[in-house]
Amino acid sequence: MREAVIENPVINSAFTEPRRHFKFDDDGITSEIVEARRPSAYFIPVAQPKKRGAQLQLGTEWTDDRRRENDYINEVRAAVGDWRRRGYPGITRTTRSLLDHWRRPGRERRLFFCQLEAVETAIYLAECVTKAGKPYLVTRLKEANDSANPGLDRLAFKMATGSGKTVVMAMLIAWQALNKIENPQDARFSDSFLIVAPGITIRDRLRVLLPNDGGNYYRALDVVPAELMERLNRGGW
Repeated sequence: MREAVIENPVINSAFTEPRRHFKFDDDGITSEIVEARRPSAYFIPVAQPKKRGAQLQLGTEWTDDRRRENDYINEVRAAVGDWRRRGYPGITRTTRSLLDHWRRPGRERRLFFCQLEAVETAIYLAECVTKAGKPYLVTRLKEANDSANPGLDRLAFKMATGSGKTVVMAMLIAWQALNKIENPQDARFSDSFLIVAPGITIRDRLRVLLPNDGGNYYRALDVVPAELMERLNRGGW
């Protein structure tokens, strides 16, 4: 397998939508730059021949012949991108306030594009997908959930280490809780949240998601506008 030499692997800004990526071919990644965002995809591992007494190993070569695109994710990503460019039509007044706050120019603590896109996707699927004429996107999610865990609807965001997942959790909680406080009868939103942590250390780190914690992210990282913090504290924390 050929080894590509990439002198500078950083070709996009963390604060804007990716517009370039390195090309894969049948020999693996290359140094050739494609002027477009990389589609969401996964690589199929191929089992290596098993030697006597050794465990089965899976090949990890990232070659183009093993790549399969995530068609559903790419369709949702395109729909969210179009909705973003049109100025987020169809959202609640509270959601509009939060999006304006998160994207406002001159923020001292700028949010990564991946953080914004994750929350935008949740908002789009909850508030706008039907109005946008794409209810089948939610139907496909429900079908996938029903086939794996009937009665338990789940929506997952896969984010890299260091990309700010805890901040995204705070943004999602703020969006849900503030909308529920504004309109308690709206079944699309909730003011009750269950956070599952793998241990005591991680659990303690996640105390920043409690609005009444002294170091909460809503205030410390400017997730919620100051005028909405008092309202957020009304939730049943």
